[in-house]
Amino acid sequence: MASHDGDRAVALSLRLGQAHQELRREINELQANLGQHRPDDDVLTTHCLAFCAALTSHHQGEDTGMFAELLRERPDLAGTVANLVQDHEMIASILSRVAELADHAARSHGPTLEAIGRELDGLAAIMESHFNYEERTIREALDGGIPDTGWSEMVFRFRDGVH
Repeated sequence: MASHDGDRAVALSLRLGQAHQELRREINELQANLGQHRPDDDVLTTHCLAFCAALTSHHQGEDTGMFAELLRERPDLAGTVANLVQDHEMIASILSRVAELADHAARSHGPTLEAIGRELDGLAAIMESHFNYEERTIREALDGGIPDTGWSEMVFRFRDGVH
């Protein structure tokens, strides 16, 4: 049974990496397709908002589920978790700006694609740094057998809504 639990923990660690890879793919696709849309294109707004919602859902699941469990099981990770939560707050602020710009573009028919592109470029760089740090620091704890008390569903459920 312990082996099965260990396998599950490793599987959760791998799923975290896969979730991050999916989010990387989504932002890369959004960036690549940005130039193919008019500023008033509803498709652009829909894609931006869907991506923002997926990343927000992932981070909320981590904050309220995975990180809470990590702190219960591994109080020595308090500093790491605090850094990750701080990153989530910074990313949420950028996501809010991206959503605002996409919404403004749809309503005003104004040239905001360049501004959206700049925000996405910055977001992609921060995401990459954040994901690498998280995977490096949390993977060991997950592989060490942190219990899944249902938090994995919260962390990975965003994938159901992302195309």
